[in-house]
Amino acid sequence: MSNPSTVADFVPAIPRLEAGDRLGRAEFERRCFAMPDSPKIELIEGEVHMPSPVRTDLHGTPHSHISGLLAVYAWNTPGVRSAVEASLRLDFENEPRPDAFLMIEAALGGQAKMDDDGFVSGAPELVVEISASTVSIDLHKKLRIYQRNGVREYVVWRVVDRMMDWFVQDNGVLVKRAFDAILKSQAFPGLWLNAADLVSNRTQSLLATLMEGLATAEHAAFVGELRSKKR
Repeated sequence: MSNPSTVADFVPAIPRLEAGDRLGRAEFERRCFAMPDSPKIELIEGEVHMPSPVRTDLHGTPHSHISGLLAVYAWNTPGVRSAVEASLRLDFENEPRPDAFLMIEAALGGQAKMDDDGFVSGAPELVVEISASTVSIDLHKKLRIYQRNGVREYVVWRVVDRMMDWFVQDNGVLVKRAFDAILKSQAFPGLWLNAADLVSNRTQSLLATLMEGLATAEHAAFVGELRSKKR
């Protein structure tokens, strides 16, 4: 005699996410949580994106270098947090996982906040994407959604082209800055990145440039401003 059916027998399985699925952020998260061992998954303009596996030289190493620089900056700037590949709850159709970002703590005037479940809600001040096979998405769809949601600075490192595009918010529009040898953040005073050293993997020079920025009066003033808000 077979076992009697239970309520659990009639609970439908949660569908797996597939590239190209179209759905809202709440349903996207429900399915994501049912796939804890899945690779990087993003929701961009209501469409599920699953990036292909990445190469060490075209993504892994560049990612490591710029993430390390952002971490050093955050360690030296109390009230600023750095993160890598963390999901951003931007709006009902967008939950990207940028390669790296910097954000000011909400209590100190930052525009994004930490939800009770540990996710970031809103747009960080600075977002970075390492772009090899994803250039068309990073410079179009993601540029638009970051602009619409108020990211103040957006950096796209086009690894194959050995170029960096730095966009700055200007009256609600992310405008591409003229290329400079040393890129200086407006949202994070003292964050100096030597673009030539980045694309050439000259790590000691990279660190020296960043430390020079951290030693400026502008960075000291920014730290003082954050500390005053904390008090």
